[in-house]
Amino acid sequence: MAVSQPLPEQPSGAEYLRAVLRAPVYEVAQVTPLQVMEKISTRLNNVILVKREDRQAVHSFKLRGAYAMIAGLTEEQGARGVVTASAGNHAQGVALSATRKGIKALIVMPVATADIKVDAVRNFGGEVLLHGANFDEAKGKAIELSQSQGMTFVPPFDHPAVIAGQGTLAMELLQQDAHLDRVFVPVGGGGLAAGVAVLIKQLMPQIKVIGVEAEDSACLRAALDAGEPVDLARVGLFAEGVAVKRIGNETFRLCREYLDDVITVDSDAICAAVKDLFEDVRAIAEPSGALALAGLKKYVQEHNIQGERLAHVLSGANVNFHGLRYVSERCEIGEQREALLAVTIPERKGSFLNFCQLLGGRSVTEFNYRYADADNACIFVGVRLTRGNAERKEIIDLLNEGGYQVVDLSDDEMAKLHVRYMVGGRPSKPLRERLYSFEFPESPGALLKFLHTLGTHWNISLFHYRSHGTDFGRVLAAFELTEQEPEFEKNLSALGYDCHNESDNPAFRFFLQG
Repeated sequence: MAVSQPLPEQPSGAEYLRAVLRAPVYEVAQVTPLQVMEKISTRLNNVILVKREDRQAVHSFKLRGAYAMIAGLTEEQGARGVVTASAGNHAQGVALSATRKGIKALIVMPVATADIKVDAVRNFGGEVLLHGANFDEAKGKAIELSQSQGMTFVPPFDHPAVIAGQGTLAMELLQQDAHLDRVFVPVGGGGLAAGVAVLIKQLMPQIKVIGVEAEDSACLRAALDAGEPVDLARVGLFAEGVAVKRIGNETFRLCREYLDDVITVDSDAICAAVKDLFEDVRAIAEPSGALALAGLKKYVQEHNIQGERLAHVLSGANVNFHGLRYVSERCEIGEQREALLAVTIPERKGSFLNFCQLLGGRSVTEFNYRYADADNACIFVGVRLTRGNAERKEIIDLLNEGGYQVVDLSDDEMAKLHVRYMVGGRPSKPLRERLYSFEFPESPGALLKFLHTLGTHWNISLFHYRSHGTDFGRVLAAFELTEQEPEFEKNLSALGYDCHNESDNPAFRFFLQG
């Protein structure tokens, strides 16, 4: 097959359109269904359609861009092979694409990458090199190998050929439904959003294209605010498929020019969208795969959109099974269907009954309590909501009027991650302690490093860790400390783990502090 002429570094919209039309992605990819979501369409009073990229052979859209670039290599480039760095969907897309073209593919993955992901890459014919503690170190190694061995580096998003390959998804969308009003696309590095937007705006510019970012990895929003790509100080890894610190230069240029709007959503909203996809079309999306639907729901609510045809991209389904536990726990809050409250009630018989009667028949989803003193009890309670945050406020007002002291913990991350599992764990004596939340890398030696750095010099008075199936561990730890502990601050900085002082957190004060 003849190799098409490579695209310039910054192609025009027309050049991208031609590249999308010529992209040979269907030698390996398939046209994925555009499916109506009946339940959520009724709920939102719009026609909601989902583009099922989880149906690709690698269960994500990444196959399109990877194959478009690899198929365009010269014979000489193909003979030297390709290399990339990835711990997820891009790795599988490159491995399968290279195998179909008879090209060697080396995938550099962080040492702590889950076996299921490593095995998937090998099953698609890729050679795996485990290197580095994180993606950045793996990427550095891949670029080094590219330069030393003459292999072609296949970037995950910031390359015109990759962008054009992702743009084939938008061509299918227009062929499947030419009456769409808006299309919602997840944004990580921006390759999919750029490809979809540039294609749609060349052919049907009246269709609005909205990018959706996770709040804790909103690199496009940061770049738009700064006027150029910038590095985020840190990114959250729950939606790891979009956990990108810096948007690409070319993807930013296209997103800024062609996207109509950008919206961000939090992890709880993503969890709710994962549940929506399962309940409506029985798809099990990875968090980044449900990101676009989460953004669509928020956008509809904020802009009061009704009677439109709205499509979103289910971008991937390579979910870590253990992560579904976290999704299940958080989706009710994300859908505004549960309130979490700390309520002080009298420590006497019948108090719980009186409390529940005051709730007026509402369902109690969680009730955590342990005896603390003879006068008052502080309970951690979950209440199911049917009318969202307005009902949450009504419940709090009702309890206050009934003489109860109430603190709303529904938006308290520490309470949701840790304290709800630790209620009643008070020390037997007063302690001078400081509380910190940490993000541990999920890698061998992370706990030992923590203990060697901090645990041998200061007494650890509280420790809680619970796996949520992500690439980092969320840890809550308290230390017995005096007011002035400069050595502790020095060692805390040397540890290098992301951490926050949580000593003033109300959930800690009500349920755990001495």
